[in-house]
Formats: sequence, C-alpha cells, structure tokens
Amino acid sequence: MRLMKSWIVIACLLVAVSCSPRDSALTATVKAKLVADTTVHASSIEVSTRDRVVTLTGNLDDQAEKDRALEIARRTSGVRDVVDMIAVRTAEGRGNAPDPPRTLGQRIDDVAITAAVKSRLLDDPDVKGSRIDVDTREGVVFLTGVVESDAAKVKAVQLARETEHVKEVQANLAVRRG
Repeated sequence: MRLMKSWIVIACLLVAVSCSPRDSALTATVKAKLVADTTVHASSIEVSTRDRVVTLTGNLDDQAEKDRALEIARRTSGVRDVVDMIAVRTAEGRGNAPDPPRTLGQRIDDVAITAAVKSRLLDDPDVKGSRIDVDTREGVVFLTGVVESDAAKVKAVQLARETEHVKEVQANLAVRRG
C-alpha cells in the first residue's frame, strides 16, 4: 500500500510539473501531498484551484484530519489562500461522534439513502449532481460540492430532503460565481 501511495505521489507531482496552468499544478501538488499524508483520507477530499486559491471540499470523520488537510494546503508553495468547504461529520444530539457504532443493516440503509439522493441529483437537469458529493450517516445526508446557482443549491437540498428515509440534510455547497 505504501509503495502504491508513493507511485501516486510521484505521478501527481509529474502532472504538477508538466502542467502549464499554475492552478492545475497547485491542485495536483496539494492532492499529492494529501495522498502522501498518513492522517488524511485524500479520497474524501476534492481539491480545486482558481487564481491560486485552493478550495477543499468533502466530508471527513475527524476534526484533526480536517485541520491537517487545511494545513497541508496552506503550506503548499504558491497557494495564495485556502477556502475550507470540508464538513466534519457529527452525530446529532450526542456530541461529537464521527463514526458511531452501527450495525451492518444501518450501514446498508445509509448506503441506500446515499444512492437514492445521488440518483435524484444526477437526474435533475438544474442541479447537475455530478459535482455534488453525497454521504449519509444515520439518515443525515451531507451534501458537499459546487453548484452553478443559488437556485441549484436550494433544489439540491430540496431533492435530498424529499428522499425517503432522510432525517436531515447538511448542505456544504458553494455557488460558483463568475
């Protein structure tokens, strides 16, 4: 596994060096550093860059993991600023319990809810759900990503709320400006 991570880091760095647009290079460099870090689950974080401002989006289980990801991005040479769009999952009404013990059945229920919400978002032409990450914990749906307008944001939340078995929706959606 460590060897595979090393190859991924090398590949990302090669992409970063060979990319002519500076933003693409910064995105690749930040991604490579996240992959190389043992604290951060890089597959849960989306990295985008515009005018040397790096935006991190995703849903993580742990505040320390979020803090580490933000630190990595901020310390990357050439990054002007970092926009934090990372949500840390918490259990409603029980304090911070990022990954409460759940039965296999509960996990399957959450996977089914996630699939249903994602399907509704992808099917809606106004939302363009392919840029929205959907994750579910104990019936609470977390939406993270970028939408094209305020109307698309409202519609995405509405579609998620109207999905069967959804208890609550936590939206961490940025509206693309310009």
